[in-house]
Amino acid sequence: MSFVESIKELKDIDFADLDIQQIGIWPAPVKTLLLVAVAIVILILGYFVKVQDLRQQYQAAASKETVLLDQYGTKAFQAANLEAYRVQMIELDDTFGALLKQLPKDTEVPGLLEDITEVAYGSGLSMKAISLQPEQVSEFYVELPIKIDVTGDYHDFGSFVSGVAALPRIVTLHNYSIKQADSGLLNMVIEAKTYRYKAEASQ
Repeated sequence: MSFVESIKELKDIDFADLDIQQIGIWPAPVKTLLLVAVAIVILILGYFVKVQDLRQQYQAAASKETVLLDQYGTKAFQAANLEAYRVQMIELDDTFGALLKQLPKDTEVPGLLEDITEVAYGSGLSMKAISLQPEQVSEFYVELPIKIDVTGDYHDFGSFVSGVAALPRIVTLHNYSIKQADSGLLNMVIEAKTYRYKAEASQ
């Protein structure tokens, strides 16, 4: 039967007379049309069930690929600069070691007090008092506050501050107050702080 004849036969069929329970005796063109319709439905369902799932997997893989490419680029850059990083780490270790050497040990604190006293006298100041205050413990280091009470003039104070800054140990100055003394000079109370590495403090 040709395709044209099949079309004519379909036109002549009254689909209302077809009984689904007698599908086996339906005309061949109707069976063919039904098979084609079933095949189309199967293909559509297959697309939504399988192809959509594959598309989601593809999109997830594409996103993962982007992340992995970024990670690869970062690690490739780090690998290319690994030697420079090693040199930098050595330099940082040397700098850190040099800074640690500038922090006084417990046994060196009395010597530091003597150095500060000598700077005060060398600047023309009269030392009224110098005393250690309670330590302040931080995460990585311990602060050692030192209260200093001196008498002199502004020029002497400036010379004293410069002298303390030039000490080989790390000493910072904080919380100063200046007022008129009975002698006609000025009285300055200032807090100096030096620091000790916490690992050193725990030994």
